[in-house]
Amino acid sequence: MLTLEGRWNALARIFIPMRDLDEIAVLQAENARLIALLEAHGIEWRQSPESRRTESEQEQSPLSTAEKVALFRRLFRGRDDVYPVRWESKKSGHSGYTPACANEWREGICDKRNIKCSDCSHRQLLPLTDTVIYGHLAGKHTIGVYPLLEDDRCHFLAVDFDEAEWRQDALAFAQSCDALGVPVALEISRSGEGAHAWIFFADGVPASDVRRLGAALISHTCARTRQLRLSSYDRLFPNQDRLPKGGFGNLIALPLQKAPRAQQRSLFVDRDWCAYADQWTFLASVRHMGTSSRRF
Repeated sequence: MLTLEGRWNALARIFIPMRDLDEIAVLQAENARLIALLEAHGIEWRQSPESRRTESEQEQSPLSTAEKVALFRRLFRGRDDVYPVRWESKKSGHSGYTPACANEWREGICDKRNIKCSDCSHRQLLPLTDTVIYGHLAGKHTIGVYPLLEDDRCHFLAVDFDEAEWRQDALAFAQSCDALGVPVALEISRSGEGAHAWIFFADGVPASDVRRLGAALISHTCARTRQLRLSSYDRLFPNQDRLPKGGFGNLIALPLQKAPRAQQRSLFVDRDWCAYADQWTFLASVRHMGTSSRRF
């Protein structure tokens, strides 16, 4: 089992083929700084025996509806004072997400055909509740989450893979995480033509640190197999280090909505791309990257 320093030294080796020794030194210094930053924040990489026992107990215990919603909220934790809901035009076929609003389409109040929602004085944002999450899982609507919190922290990192080589690239990324001891879960995207790799944190972590971790894992994956270019890699969620002024940051669609789930999409899969027979048993077993009790 590699130590924390050993894992990050493995990431450092991705820079050896670079052209210039000075550049290598700079990159090694940056890698050392990142190691020190993670250690200073108390991020734990090894799973404790206590957490293993807990996960074993979870796997053996069927979850009630309330427990499933609670587990879902605990894993896919983002802003809970606002959430994006998916819309689709029957005329044009276009679709997208917009912040849920209590006054949407209310006659005499909502004029979204002529006024942007962000400029509307009547906008009344709705909070993310257990009922909303249940509705998503039951297929009543489709929602996403804004991962970047108001204090510029987040509780998960999601890596998005699209285009032709998404299966190969997402699997290579997951294998890199496995080798480095980083717990990662693979999900087939809603479209069925891409994948998300999810890494969950036990506590809020500065988004800048999380995104640095994601970039290092991507670089390590590219270097581990020289032929691999990760051409399907699209973006990291959260997309920003800091919350944009007046905005919520980029959203990510939440998994396990009933309609795509029935088509074997928006499901979590093993390394052979086979969906887990019991999605909730799998999610209950998912490990977090732990943090110490120290506040960031």
